[in-house]
Amino acid sequence: MNAAKQLNSLFKSPYLRNQCGRIVFSRISCRPICCSNIRKFHITSLHRFSGDIQEINMRPQVYVTRPDYASVGMEILGEECDLTFWNQACPVPRDELLKNVGGKDGIFCALTEKIDVELLDQAGPNLKVVSTISVGYDHIDVAECKKRGIRVGYTPDVLTDATAELTMALLLATGRRLLEANKEVYNGGWQAWEPAWMCGPGIKGSTVGLVGFGRIAQEVARRLVPFKPSNILYHSRTNHPYEAEKVGAERVSFDELLMRSDYVIVLCALTAETHHIIDAEALAKMRPTAILINTSRGGCVDQDALFDALQSGQIRAAGLDVTTPEPLPLNSPLLTLRNIVLLPHIGSADITTRQEMSRVTACNILAGLKGIKMISEL
Repeated sequence: MNAAKQLNSLFKSPYLRNQCGRIVFSRISCRPICCSNIRKFHITSLHRFSGDIQEINMRPQVYVTRPDYASVGMEILGEECDLTFWNQACPVPRDELLKNVGGKDGIFCALTEKIDVELLDQAGPNLKVVSTISVGYDHIDVAECKKRGIRVGYTPDVLTDATAELTMALLLATGRRLLEANKEVYNGGWQAWEPAWMCGPGIKGSTVGLVGFGRIAQEVARRLVPFKPSNILYHSRTNHPYEAEKVGAERVSFDELLMRSDYVIVLCALTAETHHIIDAEALAKMRPTAILINTSRGGCVDQDALFDALQSGQIRAAGLDVTTPEPLPLNSPLLTLRNIVLLPHIGSADITTRQEMSRVTACNILAGLKGIKMISEL
């Protein structure tokens, strides 16, 4: 059977054939990852009522943790499933979440929902799939899900470019002091031209160190090249000689990266090993003129140690798109500093990216319910 005929046989709905039958290519590996084989959910049951044969549709039940995800994902799921939503455009309260997951076949969630033993117990044996609209998955007890035969989907490739772009924007905003300068326009601080006013370090001729060298870090490295840094360093458990050669990156030890870099960019996944990888000891090894950027996870940086380093001038500045907790409390000491740029976790906040994340999350759920290959599965 050729590909077109096979696709038509597996996706009865033309809409689902278009949305979930497409092939997504990873920019790093260029390997096709296909969400296919999704058949219509139904069973045919024979009941004799006055000699009639009836078909009973059994639609899976999916809980969606907020109503304002991009509509494409909801339309995809609505073709095959019955959806229950938390009805407010904010994270669902824990007690409300626990109350509503019972008996559900799937859960469409985000970083704000903790999928742990308590929730899985509450959901019960019907739960077949959890899919998160994120690349990070530290909010999900993946091991416990696998133990129970619950499949877990996520969206790793979709937001690579958007997060890399945001990382570059944050690096430039922090180094060139863009937010500080913008405030001066509004508060009257912009007076006559001064030769040293609002000066900050550029990228040209600098050494940039990447902590982690996965998909996003590699895209950041590609975007760095036109800015003409003298060196791009990276530290990773895994050697990436081919990808590093393309951007002229050098693999070094973590300590060497800290000591040599003018910019240290944290782009690793949050694990037990990387929790507080940037701590007081790491900050003490950085140059006093260095700038720290974090667009990975808030838990990778010890924020108390960072506050001390910034306040004392141990390092020049920092730019964070991720914090612990999120949102950052208004009484956080970090908000009292001038030499920090703080963003509200908007790494993937590109319109097209968020739409694609919703589509992939929904297709992951359908694939998990039917027991076939997801677009992206843990």
